Amino acid sequence: MNFSDIFKSSFLENISGVSILDMVIALILAFGIGIFIFLVYKKTYNGVMYSSSFGVTLVALTMITTIVILAVTSNVVLSLGMVGALSIVRFRTAIKDPLDIAFLFWAIAVGVVLASGMIPLAIIGSVIVGLILLVFVNRKSRSNPYIVVLQCENHESEKAAKEYLEKMALRCSVKSKTAQKGGIELNMEIRLKDDNTDFINILSEMNGVKSVVMLSYNGDYTG
Repeated sequence: MNFSDIFKSSFLENISGVSILDMVIALILAFGIGIFIFLVYKKTYNGVMYSSSFGVTLVALTMITTIVILAVTSNVVLSLGMVGALSIVRFRTAIKDPLDIAFLFWAIAVGVVLASGMIPLAIIGSVIVGLILLVFVNRKSRSNPYIVVLQCENHESEKAAKEYLEKMALRCSVKSKTAQKGGIELNMEIRLKDDNTDFINILSEMNGVKSVVMLSYNGDYTG
């Protein structure tokens, strides 16, 4: 063993595994596409409470995945150790919207593709995915469903109210019915012909109708 062998280090030898230029280009592209994913997420978000931290997570996840894959592709031994290390990681944060999973997977996929050197695939693929999400997520249904909670005094007023709703709505179906002494409560799903809701005011003034409540409904929550 000579003097140079003492200072010889396999760690220092791995420094040249990935060039500085490749790192800079990959991280800049990852940041740019991550910002694009964040803007698409912000534009297509339809939930109740928008979380800005999740949008920032998408940008960070794209860049972190790029760093990890760059390290893995430069060293086969490191790739085996990385698989073992990541296999013990557990994420326990609940995903409330199924669409959030698509954005998370999109950010991870972009990081993997960029670090693999397939830059055109990452850029063109992200543009196509973003346009598809913007078109389909923001598309509004022509007939939005509503839930009408109707309280009536007796069977005659219930029958008259149902007939009026069936005439004014595009579609009307009973979801639940509660009958007790002195009142009947109906939960009905209706589809409107247009955006006019003045018929609810007329319905509330009918004889025997105690109250009428109409809620918008999209399958996940009412509001």
